[in-house]
Amino acid sequence: MHRRHFITSVLTTGTAIALGLRTNAAGSFEVSYSDAEWRAMLTDLQYKVMREEGTERAGSSPLDKLYDTGTYHCRGCDQALYSSKHKYDSGTGWPSFYQALPNAIGTKEDRKLFSVRTECHCSRCGSHLGHIFDDGPAPTGKRHCLNGVSLTFVAA
Repeated sequence: MHRRHFITSVLTTGTAIALGLRTNAAGSFEVSYSDAEWRAMLTDLQYKVMREEGTERAGSSPLDKLYDTGTYHCRGCDQALYSSKHKYDSGTGWPSFYQALPNAIGTKEDRKLFSVRTECHCSRCGSHLGHIFDDGPAPTGKRHCLNGVSLTFVAA
């Protein structure tokens, strides 16, 4: 096997594995768009966060300090994800919740930063939302630390 073919094979396999992690057990999400459609409907930052698992700058989201009554939805597919009843000020600079709405999110292991974290994504379209940590308040002890650009707020 030539080196170029081997490298191409490894990259192709790695890409397939990475894309496989972006889908649910059935192999696809209920709502899906082509890459071109995602790029057309999202800003560059939204695309980087939601489709490439990036992170917005801490303190940059107006949703971090929003405590109005309502529901936080996925920007990608408008699925209701989090209730304002479960939101709290974590002091991290990102919108934080101690629990999601039932069946609204999926999780996977994230080993990108030399540690193991739990990534959360929308269960309907697979958009990256943020991470879940074990340092939140009662009753769950969880902190869903989310990127505001992945969310929209719908007032009650």
